[in-house]
This record gives sequence, C-alpha cells and structure tokens, in this order.
Amino acid sequence: MKKLLALALTAAVSVGAQAQAFPNKPITFVVPFAAGGPTDLVARQLAEAMRKPLGGANIVVENAAGAGGTIAGTKVARATPDGYTLLVWHIGMAATTSLYRKQQFKPMEDFEFLGMINDVPMTLLGKPQLPANTYRDFEAYIRANGGKLNLAHAGLGSASHLCGLMWQSAVKLDKSMTTIAYRGTGPAMNDLIGGQVDVMCDQTTNTTAQIEGGRVKAFAVTTAKPLSKHKLLKDYPTLQEMGLKDFNLTIWHGLYAPKGTPPDVAKKLNDALKVALKDPEFIKKQEDLGALVVTDNRVTPEGHKAFVGDQVKKLKAVIDAAGQFAD
Repeated sequence: MKKLLALALTAAVSVGAQAQAFPNKPITFVVPFAAGGPTDLVARQLAEAMRKPLGGANIVVENAAGAGGTIAGTKVARATPDGYTLLVWHIGMAATTSLYRKQQFKPMEDFEFLGMINDVPMTLLGKPQLPANTYRDFEAYIRANGGKLNLAHAGLGSASHLCGLMWQSAVKLDKSMTTIAYRGTGPAMNDLIGGQVDVMCDQTTNTTAQIEGGRVKAFAVTTAKPLSKHKLLKDYPTLQEMGLKDFNLTIWHGLYAPKGTPPDVAKKLNDALKVALKDPEFIKKQEDLGALVVTDNRVTPEGHKAFVGDQVKKLKAVIDAAGQFAD
C-alpha cells in the first residue's frame, strides 16, 4: 500500500512539474489544408502572436491536407495529450460528423476545446456574365434557372461547400443547382471568373480581391449584420436583410488539443490564446484577411465547446437534407 501511494505521489509530482515547465520544446499547429490558404494563414499568424505569452516558445505549422480535414483531425486526436500537438480548424470541425459516415475520431469527444480564434464572413458570388446586378435580381434569376446552373465549391466539407448548401436550403429552390466540387478554392474561383460555373459562396479571405478587381459579381454577405467597417463589402446587403430569416454564417476557426491534455497545460494555452487575440498586430493582420477576431465568451473552452455543439446540430440538418455525404 505504501509503495502504491509513493508511486501515485511521484506521478502527481511529475505531471505537475511537466505542466509547470510547459512549454519546453516546440509546439506544432496542425492545419487540415495546404500552405498558403486562409486557415494556414490564420494558424501562422496565431503562432506568431502566441509565442510571446508562451515565453518565446517555438511554434511550427504542419500542413496535413486531405479528406476534408479528417486526416489532420485524426492526427491530433491520436497525438500524445501533452499540449505540444494542436489543431487549428474551421467550421469543418462541426460539419465532419455529418459529412463522414466512417470517421476515426469524434469531434465533440476526442478533443480539449481551447478557444475560438476568429469569424470570417462569406460572400455570395456570380460569374461576371451573370445577368443580375442586385441580390433581388440574382435570386430571381436563380429561381427561374436553378436546374440549369452550376454551383462551384472547393471540395466536400469546405467553407464554400457548406455555404452553398445552406443558401440553397434557405431560399428553398424548386430545382437545385448542380454542385461541382473542385480540389481547392483556386481552381473553383478560376472557373467562376472564366464563366465555366455560375455561382459560388466563399470566404472574404478568398473573394475580396476578385470582387475589387471586377472579376466576379458579388451580391450579398452572410453575416447577421452588415460589414459596415469593411472598405469594400460595407455596401453589400446581408442575406437576413434580403429576407432569409436568421441566416448567419461565418467560417470560424478554433484551437484544439487532444483529449486528456493536462488541465494546467490547457489553461496555459488558453491564457496565451486570449493574449494573442488582443494583440493589435494580430488583430490588424486578421482584419486585412477580412476576418474578425473573437471577443466574446467563445474564447473560453466552455464557450467554444458549446458553440461548436450548436453548430454540429445546425449543419447536420442542412447536410442531411441535401443528402451529400463522404464515404
């Protein structure tokens, strides 16, 4: 009995010492997408902003792209729960439960929720040749021609895929547009610009430059309130203003650790995240991407998990109704 007690005390002291020393080696942010994309940029900017509050820790970004984000999710879910392998993922974290029938991790059970990072608005776009210049005209044209038109997205589970599903569900088209999946935003956007596809909904991080350059037509934003501070999108209506009640979609990003990460380590990571989200340089970089840094209760682990749980339910209804699933 005394030996067992001594071993337990030794283990407790060891865990406490490990948490107190954290971090004492590089931390890895695993990103489910290729380098250079919006989520990759968010992760790299966050890594820089969290270094100082973590005592100058070295934070590296690893891109584990593929399978709609589930490769990266599986990697982090199975990682040693010591705080050194973390996941930066967007709304796909909530969608994957419904999209993938065979999955090697459970988003709501296999992670410690460390806090939300940002919200990225979406824009509803049309090809430059589309015969509409206002949202009203755009919706009328889609209603009249939906069965003949194509809706592009960047792949199953991508932000553009989820936005397109939600918008079609909200407007209740008699005939849905044909959905065309691409391997990433770049080729989808190129075909929209070239007129090979008709409609796309994607993040401001991907669309602002194309709208400003006149290469695509923009009709509305997906946020609950107008983007009154955005230099370009402030003049575009929200879908709620256009009659789609309660339509509010942003592509949010969150930070996750494997389930079982020591509470003291998780707290240090959350504390560092909160400091980073108040860093003026990080805020400015996010605004330049068209993203809004989270400032509400979702920066707490509890608020973050509750929000994602609500999003899982919301997206499940849309995905089930559309009947579009991965293997």
